[in-house]
Amino acid sequence: MSVLKTSLRNFFAHKGRMALSAVAVLLSVAFVSGTLVFTDTMNTTFDKLFASTASDVTLSAKNGDAGDEAPDTGRPEAFPASVVAEVRKAEGVQDAQGSVVSTSVTVVDGDDKNVGPTSGAPTIAVNWSPNELRSVEITSGHEPRGPTDVVVDGATAEKHGLKAGDELRTISVTGDFTAKISGIVDFKVTNPGATLVYFDTATAQRELLGKEGLFTQVLVDAEPGVSDDALKANIAAAVGDGYTLQTAAEAADAGREDVAGFLDVMKYAMLGFAGIAFLVGIFLIVNTFSMLVAQRTREIGLMRAIGSSRRQVNRSVLVEAVLLGVVGSVAGVAAGVGLAVGLMELMSSMGMELSTRDLTVKWTTPAVGLALGIVVTVLAAYVPARRAGKVSPMAALRDAGTPADGKAGRVRGGIGLALTAAGAAALVGAARADEAGPGSLWLGVGVVLTLLGFVVIGPLLAGAVVRALGVVVLRVFGPVGRMAERNALRNPRRTGATAAALMIGLALVACLSVVGSSMVASATEELDRSVGADFIVQSGTGQPIVPQAQAALEKAPGLDHVTEYRWADATVTDPRGKGMETGLAATEPTYMEDLRRETTAGTLADAYGPGAMSVGSDYAAEHAVKVGDVLTVAFKGGETAKLKVAAITADTGGVDNGAMYINATTLAEHVPAERLPHSLLLLASAKDGQETQTYQALKDALAPYPQYKVSNQADYKEELKDQVGQLLNIVYGLLALAIVVAVLGVVNTLALSVVERTREIGLMRAIGLSRRQLRRMIRLESVVIALFGALLGLGLGMGWGTAAQKLLALEGLGVLEIPWPTILTVFVASAFVGLFAALVPAFRAGRMNVLNAIGSE
Repeated sequence: MSVLKTSLRNFFAHKGRMALSAVAVLLSVAFVSGTLVFTDTMNTTFDKLFASTASDVTLSAKNGDAGDEAPDTGRPEAFPASVVAEVRKAEGVQDAQGSVVSTSVTVVDGDDKNVGPTSGAPTIAVNWSPNELRSVEITSGHEPRGPTDVVVDGATAEKHGLKAGDELRTISVTGDFTAKISGIVDFKVTNPGATLVYFDTATAQRELLGKEGLFTQVLVDAEPGVSDDALKANIAAAVGDGYTLQTAAEAADAGREDVAGFLDVMKYAMLGFAGIAFLVGIFLIVNTFSMLVAQRTREIGLMRAIGSSRRQVNRSVLVEAVLLGVVGSVAGVAAGVGLAVGLMELMSSMGMELSTRDLTVKWTTPAVGLALGIVVTVLAAYVPARRAGKVSPMAALRDAGTPADGKAGRVRGGIGLALTAAGAAALVGAARADEAGPGSLWLGVGVVLTLLGFVVIGPLLAGAVVRALGVVVLRVFGPVGRMAERNALRNPRRTGATAAALMIGLALVACLSVVGSSMVASATEELDRSVGADFIVQSGTGQPIVPQAQAALEKAPGLDHVTEYRWADATVTDPRGKGMETGLAATEPTYMEDLRRETTAGTLADAYGPGAMSVGSDYAAEHAVKVGDVLTVAFKGGETAKLKVAAITADTGGVDNGAMYINATTLAEHVPAERLPHSLLLLASAKDGQETQTYQALKDALAPYPQYKVSNQADYKEELKDQVGQLLNIVYGLLALAIVVAVLGVVNTLALSVVERTREIGLMRAIGLSRRQLRRMIRLESVVIALFGALLGLGLGMGWGTAAQKLLALEGLGVLEIPWPTILTVFVASAFVGLFAALVPAFRAGRMNVLNAIGSE
């Protein structure tokens, strides 16, 4: 009990000094808790949606799943309406409704603006049936009653200012058609952001599937007392094996799998950054407790002198750590819920609607948050606690000040050098790897070891680096600058630990900057080297190019040629009988002008001849295929063909690696017209001297089809740069959490250092140091510590990024580019970070009463 009382007294006596450490714990726990609440809420939202829309059993075509588009035709797999009648005859069926669902549509308003979502969610076209009333309700107007009626969801109508009577044009692979809004529906549960349009059944069949009398699904309800599994078995017996059957639970599981990838990426990425914040927070907590223990040396000595054991002193410090962990973690869990709500609002602004009505806080979330916060805090405080327990009573009573740690131990230095050398060797191994798998392993080992090595060796580096920085940055400030330098050098271990917290965040920033810049530079070089087409036309969502849009584009004036790029799924079997499911690129021979591909054997022009094809060099090596061999190609939805290998392309570039090419006419010979895939993209070239006019003509031609974008090579490069930049900005935003924690560490170190040097500050003020000079000294000390951390972090990060780029060169990203403007900007910004971190400690130091400071112990 006495240990607990002592811990509580010390904790509350130093509550101001504990506050910043508690904030570090709070931020880290908040990120973990917020991530868990956010992903659990997303799961709840989708679960409710799937539960409200799923029938007891859903029947769909064998190759289609709940209205998914067939990859070769861009339209849903369908079956005759007679199947619905067969299902109704099955035992246990209460009701069966035929359904038409397509996600391969684009809906535009009267100004040719896409009214679909921008969040990546689909635009879904559905036939109206009584089944829809399970999930939606008509809030205005009426259901679609004919070919001129369309119903839209309320969120889409509100977002785009749509109302009854407005005309919408729907673009599908079968053609364009228009209808006027006859009604608006609202979901009974949260719609995560999809755009829904409803048509009457005949219109949906005709316009989405190409003719009436077809459905993509049958939605089946069971009679009372009949289980979903029994109903599924009965329907299977009635209709045979040519269909996919799912119970409500299986349909919900399939829906969850569709969104699981997206949710998992978000979840683990955010948890990864929370882990980084925890790692940075550890340095803050270690520094805080180390300084508090050092400042209480006399107090601890007195406790030992009156009978406290080492174990009791140790436990006293650890109890303080537990209290800090509990306070920070409880606040962090609460803040995490707020963070989750903020993320939901952010996602809603980006088009993914999430409602706080579905906010889900499972009991595991606060349990995980509390456990992580407390465990990490106690582990971080363990070393300072052991150090406190080892204080000798007599040594403590003789020492009225703070024991200085003038230099790091030789053992520590040796361990740091060994870790750094081993990590550097691993990074070199990654850079020289011949395969991505082993290289990635070496890269991971190298990153971890060099990071640990720099953390351990930091105090040794502090002396040399801080002195060098002092010559450049501090000496111009005269005696004040020299005092700031000596203060930073007074305790190298503390300086190293403070700088290490900032080092981690900046190392990741530098690494990602190098990788991102190298990716853009490599892709730009590859485009310049291999792409000969003037223009590229494609959809940002991967939709095929509908025939009417392609026809409009081909009529644009000034074109020299247009090359289609179709993707045909097939099973390719080598001469040894080893089959592989893959895809073939079906193009016209002009593709050789639009994309320059090197060959290692044969001539690519020959691959466009009758009965011929090309393969990639990796496939050829793996399957022992050479020019002249005959491969068996079974086209999905078509015939099986024997095609001779006429060329082997080099898989060393960054564009179309591994592609197998055939002539578009070869594909048409073996796949029926109704199963022929549409173009995934179009490559076009203008007549000489007409590039500018043709570029505008292509844009004008595709204005009615906003789902497609025309890009010249400059546009394409800029888009690539923007995409990488947006991704990096998101990552930098998340890394900002770690940097904020690191700044708190600098603030805490300086604040405790000011308390530690109270008497010294009083003496300096007494002999003539002004308040302004004192504040400047503390600010300069902070700046030099921040620059020290920045130098370590940026140097380490550039090493990681260089090794990562060499590894990515195996995938065609062969250009290393160091983004010096970014690196220099970050370095200079670090000085401002240090300046900002010192504002409060410097202000408090300047307000000290000189006499009281001199009289303190």
